[in-house]
Amino acid sequence: MKIEQLYQALKKSQEAKDIYFNKDKDLVFELLESLVLNKNRYGYMACPCRLACGDREKDKDIICPCEYREADLEEFGACFCGLYISHALHNNKIQSEYIPERRPPEKNF
Repeated sequence: MKIEQLYQALKKSQEAKDIYFNKDKDLVFELLESLVLNKNRYGYMACPCRLACGDREKDKDIICPCEYREADLEEFGACFCGLYISHALHNNKIQSEYIPERRPPEKNF
């Protein structure tokens, strides 16, 4: 899949949920390229900002969009890697801030 196609498909599906891509399009495309690389490597789009082990079952919490995204968007306005941002951050109603890692250390293999 070409990165631009992935961008357009995800943009449409996520904006329907009031979730947006980061305004830094260069960052977005770097992250999308890494997602595609992980899909080719592991068979699924593991979060590019975390270490995947290659076992889909063990990595299921970090398959993008990861299970931590919603809480990160609600609390910080962006997900851990910064690919997705909330409506409030998209519309400059809040400012971006540091997003701590929510994945429990024991899940890092």
